[in-house]
Amino acid sequence: MSQMQQRRSAQRRNVAPKRRGAPLKRTRRASTLDRAIAMVPVSETTLRRVATWGMFTLFGGAAIGALAWMGVPGMIGTAVAEGMGRAGLRVEQVEVTGLRRMEPMAVHQVALEQESRAMALVDLSEVRDRLLRHGWIADARVSRRLPDTLMIDVVERTPAAIWQNEGQLMLIDAAGVLLEPVRADAMPNLPLVVGEGANAQEPAYQRLIDAAPALRPMIRAAIWVGDRRWNLQFVSGETLMLPEGEPAAARALVKFAEMDGRDRLLGSDYVRFDMRDPSRLVLRRRGGIERSAAVAPVAAQ
Repeated sequence: MSQMQQRRSAQRRNVAPKRRGAPLKRTRRASTLDRAIAMVPVSETTLRRVATWGMFTLFGGAAIGALAWMGVPGMIGTAVAEGMGRAGLRVEQVEVTGLRRMEPMAVHQVALEQESRAMALVDLSEVRDRLLRHGWIADARVSRRLPDTLMIDVVERTPAAIWQNEGQLMLIDAAGVLLEPVRADAMPNLPLVVGEGANAQEPAYQRLIDAAPALRPMIRAAIWVGDRRWNLQFVSGETLMLPEGEPAAARALVKFAEMDGRDRLLGSDYVRFDMRDPSRLVLRRRGGIERSAAVAPVAAQ
């Protein structure tokens, strides 16, 4: 009997007393950040991952920047490129196209003038810049063909005249760019411009001759006088003295071409024609006899 009482007493002790009423839960107000996150159409977990990777990228970028400042990536890249060169990615050949007058070896020397011939370390822009310093080369395209070849496509300048100054002969193009020296016994059939600075006046000279193209094959040389005007020497031996200024010189040359076509001035008894005064033509015969004639003005082109 006493045991049953003890069990009942233990059961009564183990039963939790009933509460009269559960306390109300306090509602936590959502912060502005929580509301902003709730509006984003991705889960909170994804946002946390993005934030974590963003911080990683930020600090990683800062670390890479510090290493770059110390030169570590460059050293690693150079070492890798050199290793690739030893494995076979190394410049061994240079293929050049577009050459007609230049010696190929001149291009080869520029292309192979490298601190390292590892293909990855060849600076194509620098190679092109050095090629463009060569007088003959107007343009160049440089590219790689793996595993071991540099491809160079060259656009050459076209010779337009020979410049003579202080006894030296130099081939020049239509812009007056110096191309290469010329021997007196190997001069090509090109116009001759003479005098200090005459090479820089080559474009103006070409425009002058274009004003009277019928005279072009008759001109042996053009002499730039006093850095201000031209004297033209003809194949038949005469000299034409033109006025200063490109427009005035062109009008005088056109007028002379008209008079030569009408009166056959070239190849006759004259040695000099002076048109420095555009309104008059002074003719000098062999033996020193001179005469002058009024020149009708030529309308400006």
